[in-house]
Amino acid sequence: MESKTLFDKIWDAHVVKKVEDGPDVLYIDKHLIHEVTSPVAFLGLEKRGLKVFRPENTIATPDHNVPTIEQHLSIKDELSRTQVETLTSNCEKHGIRLYGLNHPWHGIVHVIGPELGITQPGMTMVCGDSHTSTHGAFGTVAFGIGTSEVEMVLASQCIMQPKPKKMKISVDGELKKGVTAKDIALYIISQISTSGGTGHFIEFAGSAITSLSMEGRMTLCNMSIECGARGGLIAPDETTFDYVKGREYAPKGEEWDKALAYWETLKTDDDAVFDTEFSFDAADIEPMITYGTNPGMGIGVTQYIPTGSGLEGSDKLTFENSLQYMGFKPGDKIGGHPIDYVFVGSCTNGRIEDLRAFADFIKGKKKAGNVTAWIVPGSKQVEKAAREEGLVEILEAAGFELRQPGCSACLAMNDDKIPEGKYAVATSNRNFEGRQGPGARTLLASPLTAAACAITGVITDPRKFLG
Repeated sequence: MESKTLFDKIWDAHVVKKVEDGPDVLYIDKHLIHEVTSPVAFLGLEKRGLKVFRPENTIATPDHNVPTIEQHLSIKDELSRTQVETLTSNCEKHGIRLYGLNHPWHGIVHVIGPELGITQPGMTMVCGDSHTSTHGAFGTVAFGIGTSEVEMVLASQCIMQPKPKKMKISVDGELKKGVTAKDIALYIISQISTSGGTGHFIEFAGSAITSLSMEGRMTLCNMSIECGARGGLIAPDETTFDYVKGREYAPKGEEWDKALAYWETLKTDDDAVFDTEFSFDAADIEPMITYGTNPGMGIGVTQYIPTGSGLEGSDKLTFENSLQYMGFKPGDKIGGHPIDYVFVGSCTNGRIEDLRAFADFIKGKKKAGNVTAWIVPGSKQVEKAAREEGLVEILEAAGFELRQPGCSACLAMNDDKIPEGKYAVATSNRNFEGRQGPGARTLLASPLTAAACAITGVITDPRKFLG
């Protein structure tokens, strides 16, 4: 029998039809939708007189455009309000489960999928959102799709996709103090570039990866598309099974035993071949921060901004333009640079573990006076846990406040925008020009690094506070 990677096993089990010299017709187990990429897809169905083929396999929640304060009031922005209302009416019309604003299970689509047990090992999952790769943390083939493909999945529960190549990235060894999954992600992208994973699906492996919690694994898989990959995944293990067990949509009783028996087979065969492989040593990774305008422009927080020597042509131009936009000079020390905003949240780092790490770090300290901080839970369940665990009191005592769930300042689609020229240390996933608002300057980092910056008001190595 042919040896297969984990990716092959899941993909091949979902192929409905192979198109000669073309894409595969792939069956989709779970389809997640939100308010931004679904309205046009539903309109397309209507024009063709089609119904949603399997509405029970689709789950909806509004997240991109929702405000993170006063969610009980009508949304002020007209476009945002229309999009959220359109999602609601489409779900009602087609019998789709919707966790809308103020529902106890409302939240960012990639946060609620795992926490409700909707995301399970061995599945295929899609969403009209690039960071669908988050769900790969469970040993799931999950990837973002475009609006026309959202329509295709709604109509047929299938999608036409060319099969990506396979990449393995191993990180072995023990992570140093203050180094998190976010730092692993930013380090890998800085090493292989934002195009290093193009055309591939990545399997993350190695002792440093298996030592991560589920939430850490989600952060890593979330960022896999920032190196150009189609998605990322991690083989499920006891950590995965313990996380899924007992959640709302997780299998129960005999169904659980049956599911578990299958999930335990979901690993890459020993002699399976990958198209591309990279390996890294965990000891080489320190807390990371970006200095430029793509997630690959990252350095250790103690390092100096590169000089760009050796770069030529368009690479050199991109580098120079990037530094000009960010207001940095080649060879500058990144540490100590003043900042204006701190954003903790998003589908990358808006889970309860992220809020715990931030609160634990700032406990007994005070927010710097020059910093505006937005601490945004990824879901209502995260918000509830933060209240029950006393994190809100810790935040408030240090001068912070907890907002309400939503994508918030990850992207300039709602009220939480960073003003022009201001520096924001963000735990989100992208630092493109204007991503957090026109002219905003974004530095990506982990919740620990963000906490250190929020306390000092400048870019700071979190290890200074970690003994």
